[in-house]
Amino acid sequence: MSRFSRRDFLLTTAGVVLASRLGSSAALAATPKRGGTLIGTWGGFEPQSLFVPAGGGSSPYFTSTKVVERLLRLTVDLKFEPVLALSVTPAPDFRSYTIKLRDKVTWHDGKPFSADDVVFNAMEYWKPISAGVSLVTLEAAEAVDPLTVVLKFKAPVPEFFLKSVLSGKAGLVIPKHIYAGSNIITNPINNTPIGTGPFKVKEWVRGSHVEYARNESYWNPGLPYLDKLVIRWWRDPASRSAAFEAGQLDIGTFNPIPYPEIARLTAGGKFIAETKGYANSAWIATVEFNQRREIFKKREVRQALMMAIDREFISETIFFGRAKPSVGVVHNSNSIFFTKDVQAYPFDVKKAASMLDAAGYPVKGGSRFKLSLVSAGWFEENVKMGQYVKQAFEDLDITVDLAVPDRATSLKRIYTDYDYDVAISNNTGGVELVPTTTQYYTTDGIVKGAAFRNATGYSNPELDKIVASMTVETDEPKRIALAKEFDRLATSEAPILPMVDLEPVTIVRSDVRDHSKTADFMGESWAELWLDR
Repeated sequence: MSRFSRRDFLLTTAGVVLASRLGSSAALAATPKRGGTLIGTWGGFEPQSLFVPAGGGSSPYFTSTKVVERLLRLTVDLKFEPVLALSVTPAPDFRSYTIKLRDKVTWHDGKPFSADDVVFNAMEYWKPISAGVSLVTLEAAEAVDPLTVVLKFKAPVPEFFLKSVLSGKAGLVIPKHIYAGSNIITNPINNTPIGTGPFKVKEWVRGSHVEYARNESYWNPGLPYLDKLVIRWWRDPASRSAAFEAGQLDIGTFNPIPYPEIARLTAGGKFIAETKGYANSAWIATVEFNQRREIFKKREVRQALMMAIDREFISETIFFGRAKPSVGVVHNSNSIFFTKDVQAYPFDVKKAASMLDAAGYPVKGGSRFKLSLVSAGWFEENVKMGQYVKQAFEDLDITVDLAVPDRATSLKRIYTDYDYDVAISNNTGGVELVPTTTQYYTTDGIVKGAAFRNATGYSNPELDKIVASMTVETDEPKRIALAKEFDRLATSEAPILPMVDLEPVTIVRSDVRDHSKTADFMGESWAELWLDR
């Protein structure tokens, strides 16, 4: 087989993406067909639970959002659309919002969905568990009538900000009659969640797949089009590529196959590589320094180690050009809040060594110090990044003990036991920075056992104050300025920094229609997907 050059690779992929968009436009005129089973996956491993209330990463988010819905959703052009809420309207002073709910919506067990559910979510789930600092000023939620809720705040709340929360990862709506009086995080129903969504959990075969059945009582008449949805997991990207070719897989989100395989698999037109659908789910690969270790309390040490990492090498070699070196803590695709005006960490081994010398860590007996490096093993690329970063640190005469645990062990070591010195992980954030991006740096993001939060233990009152101000500033230019101030401070402090900004791709059979139409396609319900077969 001939080897693609990078130019051939980019040209082929670009052509396939263009063809996919033309095909999608043509499909708009087609009448959706009902029936069939769609088999999907994503570029990661099986979740620890089908729904993890405190977050839990993309795997449980992917599985739960086919069952549990939100009040709003965000389209690819960043417009808010109604889901369970028909409207969310601010008062003139932005200190309260009136939410009008959709009528005749039922939970999967037949119980009616009402304003009481939203009140429960606002005060018992979103505020204390899922949304964190974003709802710190929420003081009350009132059910005015069965279909109207008023949220009251102690301070003004920006409209884009609140709607982003309600349409984002933190805004999933869970049933009051199931969770009231229980520990929401540990409730066993999380393994078989109940929602208002288009699909019901039928069966979870651990180690293999979860099967969803069509919700015949779904509030949106005629949806979903599919009879069944199956989400399966394969341990490695090569297996997913083989599954596509064998007809065992219809769609895979977030880089489900090896990067070099994309051009080959899509060349015949049977499969499409689609890059839309990730605007509100910007992925990065991070390096995290445990502030509980005395050595990493020194900012100069953290900064030196960042300069020992060649981000261009990671982007071009490990991600085959489908990533860009990170600039700051805000993803480069964020057209609202991104800034280049942050401290840079150019690859410079000599300067990094000099900084470590000055910080009090010269080479003694052949080594400066020893550290444990945990590279979270949920992506194949993380294995390679772990091996590369180990070598990069060893080039500074640092002794490195590298571990690449499986998903469950990685979560436990990094986010529960804090059993690491340096960790390589991944996270995803929306266009709105609070809380999905900021919670990795703020003090209230330190929640033992809560995955993909502030595991480093970093706490800075100045940074906390900036983020708190972002949650109440309704003047958009001022809010953007605060966000850039947050970026500058977090980047210079370097408790956790992105190495590369990923550019995800969805691989999908060409006869799967109406996919990738929202800003976070992986986390949508997939009610509108249909099979043109």
